[in-house]
Amino acid sequence: MEDEPIEYKDPKLKDITYNWVNSSVFLFYLETFCIVALLIGACYGLYSHRYKGKPEVVVPANTLYTPEYK
Repeated sequence: MEDEPIEYKDPKLKDITYNWVNSSVFLFYLETFCIVALLIGACYGLYSHRYKGKPEVVVPANTLYTPEYK
């Protein structure tokens, strides 16, 4: 008898707007999951677009601070 599921006579008890205890726990875990997913995504984005180092740039001699002409 105790293993049978509880049948609610009032369908409002299953609704998220009327059952604040279960809905608040669900919303807390949903919000926590979203924040963690956002943080992991932001960290991955920063890691994948990180600064890879100073590139080798060829500068013509006539455009230097003290230009060298032929």
